[in-house]
Amino acid sequence: MPSNAGTTRLVIVESPAKAKTISGYLGPGYVVEASFGHVRDLPRNAADVPAKYKGEPWARLGVDVDNGFHALYVVSPDRKQQISKLVKLAKEVDEIFLATDEDREGEAIAWHLVETLKPKVPVKRMVFHEITKPAIQAAVANPREIDRDLVDAQEARRILDRLYGYEVSPVLWKKVMPKLSAGRVQSVATRIVVERERQRMAFRTAEYWDILATLAVAKPGEGPRTFNATLVALNGDRIATGKDFEPTTGRVRPGAGVVHLDEGGARGLAARLADQPFTVTRVEEKPYRRRPYAPFITSTLQQEAARKMRFSSQQTMRTAQRLYENGYITYMRTDSVNLSETAITAARRQIVELYGERSVPPEPRRYTGKVKNAQEAHEAIRPAGDNFRTPGEVAKELSAEEFKLYELIWRRTIASQMTDAVGSSVSVRIRAVSSAQEEADFGATGKTITDPGFLRAYVESSDDENAEAEDAERRLPTLVKDQPLTADELAAQGHHTQPPARYTEASLVKALEELGIGRPSTYASIMQTIQDRGYVVKRGQAMIPSFLAFAVIGLMERHYPRLIDYDFTASMENELDEIAGGDHAAVDFLTSFYFGSTNGTGDQAIAHAGGLKKLVTENLSEIDARSVNSIPLFTDDEGREVVVRVGRYGPYLQRALPGEQQAPTPAPAAPGEGEESGSQGDRAPIPEGLAPDELTPEKVHELFLGGGGERKLGDDPSTGEPIVLKSGRFGPYVASGERKSSLLRSQTPDSLTLEQALQLLRLPRLIGVAPDGVEVFANNGRYGPYVKRGDEFRSLDSEDKMFTVTLDEALALLAAPKTRQRRAAAPPLREMGNDPLTEKPLVIKDGRFGPYVTDGEFNASLRRGQTPEELTLEQASEMLAEKRAKGPAPKKKAAKKAAPAKKTTAAKKTTAAKKTTAAKKTTAAKKAPAKKAAPKKATSTPNE
Repeated sequence: MPSNAGTTRLVIVESPAKAKTISGYLGPGYVVEASFGHVRDLPRNAADVPAKYKGEPWARLGVDVDNGFHALYVVSPDRKQQISKLVKLAKEVDEIFLATDEDREGEAIAWHLVETLKPKVPVKRMVFHEITKPAIQAAVANPREIDRDLVDAQEARRILDRLYGYEVSPVLWKKVMPKLSAGRVQSVATRIVVERERQRMAFRTAEYWDILATLAVAKPGEGPRTFNATLVALNGDRIATGKDFEPTTGRVRPGAGVVHLDEGGARGLAARLADQPFTVTRVEEKPYRRRPYAPFITSTLQQEAARKMRFSSQQTMRTAQRLYENGYITYMRTDSVNLSETAITAARRQIVELYGERSVPPEPRRYTGKVKNAQEAHEAIRPAGDNFRTPGEVAKELSAEEFKLYELIWRRTIASQMTDAVGSSVSVRIRAVSSAQEEADFGATGKTITDPGFLRAYVESSDDENAEAEDAERRLPTLVKDQPLTADELAAQGHHTQPPARYTEASLVKALEELGIGRPSTYASIMQTIQDRGYVVKRGQAMIPSFLAFAVIGLMERHYPRLIDYDFTASMENELDEIAGGDHAAVDFLTSFYFGSTNGTGDQAIAHAGGLKKLVTENLSEIDARSVNSIPLFTDDEGREVVVRVGRYGPYLQRALPGEQQAPTPAPAAPGEGEESGSQGDRAPIPEGLAPDELTPEKVHELFLGGGGERKLGDDPSTGEPIVLKSGRFGPYVASGERKSSLLRSQTPDSLTLEQALQLLRLPRLIGVAPDGVEVFANNGRYGPYVKRGDEFRSLDSEDKMFTVTLDEALALLAAPKTRQRRAAAPPLREMGNDPLTEKPLVIKDGRFGPYVTDGEFNASLRRGQTPEELTLEQASEMLAEKRAKGPAPKKKAAKKAAPAKKTTAAKKTTAAKKTTAAKKTTAAKKAPAKKAAPKKATSTPNE
């Protein structure tokens, strides 16, 4: 697009990729440059605060709360060079166009650029929702002013998050653990995950049975000859299903009025129904119709990408960003399901070309969003342009990830403008009377799709992996009332109720969206933040809260419940939306939240409590750190209370009789490292990777018996001191007095005997004295068992040899030359098949620290209790997914060797004198007590 004669315009966008694409659509009179995202922000730490503000009481916040919440913005250090470049360019052009994204964040970046560059030339705001030539030319031709209401809303959100993070996080540092963080949305998201895990921990499974009948028609017409039907009622009373049981007791809900069949009852009834006639008692046929799904918004795109392609939220948004910046899709941060008239026309035209005219409804489809507190009305996510490019047309231009996501978006957009899927559904009831005159009713359903409509292009996935796909058919024979049937087979089948499923990133985004918490631009960062902070870990797709998250959320629930209340958090989003719409003032909202003034804005519960500032300072002394860091589990059979303690070195179990744990104790340390049992009860570490809901009474008993708590094995006959089995940070060990020794690889805590413990405590074992007077020892080390004479070491071929090797055998071994023979790689213990996530072959191998599963790139050790034979492919895939998410272990940097000093003749002459002086200094230093270094103060910055 040609510029006005002699006029030069600077167009500023966020990213270089976006700049490159837009530059190709503008004429020679335009200079397109990137800001690389936000150019200014609140200070990250004390070092970022300018010198003239360091003495201000509000400097740590970066917000002057006493003067209208004025924000102190500083240029990010990594943006200074780019800002200098933009300042220079701004002086060389006649006009500036700010082409940042069309949302609150983009509007704020545009405002910050004006405030930072302070240009002397006219500044205009150009906006677009896709990067195509027509869209860019239209944006240049129709600029607008910066929307200060949107800027105010973004600034209010930023300040709100800073106040929340910087005031609440220090409470967590003092009461839970240093360097933790709290956040307005991240804490609520963590609470949702923790609450689901609590439900799983409280869940008690129930067993119930029914009968699956394979029934046959005598003279088949249309459809199959046989079909399956399930027992649904007995003597008029409904057969119990999973929904009829209380999740916390495993018992049938009171008043459910159902028949609860156990295994014996189901098998007996099946036997009594054998050879009895079956008759159709009811046939109901209804039309089936399914409307298409709305086009993608940010949250639904993340959900479907997770379900169909196993993409994380971050992965989805990074890929979508690339597609948007290179002109393939429209803007990907939106909560609007609207399609422009141009897009609807393009979709309908392409449907006719690909699927025929019958697949297009007479009128275009319009969709209404269901998102609470929906933000600015952008267009839905769709292929860019007036003529959609099919996946086949762009396949060679995109990476594998980009192609998958583009195809997903294209299919969803096309399907949204297609006809309904139609067909018929059939519900059938069948009755049989047993030999004991029991009336048993069976039910069967069928579905036939006569016109798939939009299902030709797109079928949505479900969070329930066992759910039936919407395009799946269940065909039944043509049946009529009173039709006789015969039973080919009657099989009693058992079921167990299942705990509520853990959240995935997709379902957690959906939950936040339904609650009206968070916004399209924040969902991916929320998912990443709660994982980076250690509050949530992923096992495959499942999100599992850590015990640290339990402690943090427990503190917040007891002392700051309103700050993690769902309705309150959603109401703050409402307030921000009203600020964006110009209906409320940001200062009033922030004042109400922070100081508690009740002037009609903000949350009244917080206001009456005195505001955030008063809330976090006045209640601090009431928070008992020991209580906060204790998560009760249950009381065992001996009346001992079992709790999880969150300690400095990780969570551990503790059990004691009521009253034994009441005495105040110092900050928790790792079991086996200076902690005594006594009044604090038995302790046992919790193995890494064990989920909270897996701490069942049986598992806890196992951990105390074999993996942790102190267990006396007997007394040492030579000293009379007790020999105790313990567990520390590095695994189980035995201790007696000052002596300690780790268990061997071939030993397990639950089978360790007193004799074996005595052998371990006598290591290193003195084998004898060599002819030259040097002692020879046998011991166990990092690389296995060995014998040692002075500085000479030789490996033993088995752990048993440490206790049986003779002096002659040891000397012969030590006399033999060292060998560095490369051992042939041992064959894998088991080949498991291909990983369902990566398609890489998985094998189990035996390593130095025990068996592990590997895909050739990542390794995961088998957890305690898992055996190579019992490990399932799904479990192996989940374990490797966790390792993959953490990334490769950082490589240790090799220490730099000092350059050798050049020796001179003079230096040689003084060497002896220097050695003598150094020796004297060393002797004096040994006699004088060493001064202890002052401990360094821990520093950490709150994260909002």
